[in-house]
Amino acid sequence: MKIDKPKISTELTSRNFTDIFYDEDLTLEMCEVVNSTFENESIDKVRLYNTVIKNCKFTNTNFSNIDITDVCFENCDLSNVNFSNSSIHRVEFKNSKLIGVNIIESRLGNIKFETSILNLAVFEQSKLEKIIFKGTSLNSADFFDCNLKKVEFMICSLDEASFEQTSLNGVDISSSNFDSLTVSMNDLKGCKVSPHQATQFATLMGLIIKD
Repeated sequence: MKIDKPKISTELTSRNFTDIFYDEDLTLEMCEVVNSTFENESIDKVRLYNTVIKNCKFTNTNFSNIDITDVCFENCDLSNVNFSNSSIHRVEFKNSKLIGVNIIESRLGNIKFETSILNLAVFEQSKLEKIIFKGTSLNSADFFDCNLKKVEFMICSLDEASFEQTSLNGVDISSSNFDSLTVSMNDLKGCKVSPHQATQFATLMGLIIKD
């Protein structure tokens, strides 16, 4: 599946994330932010456009109602960040930690999570369209009541992830692994799985498979 990559200018100014406090409209755009720390803060309705963010720490920060478009996060720590009620489009997360990140009631499109950690991430009641999770850990992630369209989990860990009240029709998990997964049989219809996973689901249903 092809997704739209972030549209980022080749000419970016260098800024610190704390500069956002001095912007009247709480916006960072056409810039590169490197080695910035912005932890345990609370700031509403931030806007990030056409920006590269590297080696930054945002743990335990409240970014609710954030608008992120055309941004690349690389080697960042966004653990326990609150991205609820947000709009996130054409964004890449590379080699980043998003443990326990809260992305509930949000809209996500054309996003790639690559070699990142999203264990315990919460996507409840969000709309995800054209999303690629590649080489990413999503153990105990929560996708309750989500709308998934054109979503792929490529070589991911999905152990104990929950897809309650979320249809997996058209979703590809065939290259990923898990010991247990929470999903109803009705919501599993149309999901792309491997032969081994089909056996796992049959076992979870209580079926006894004879040689």
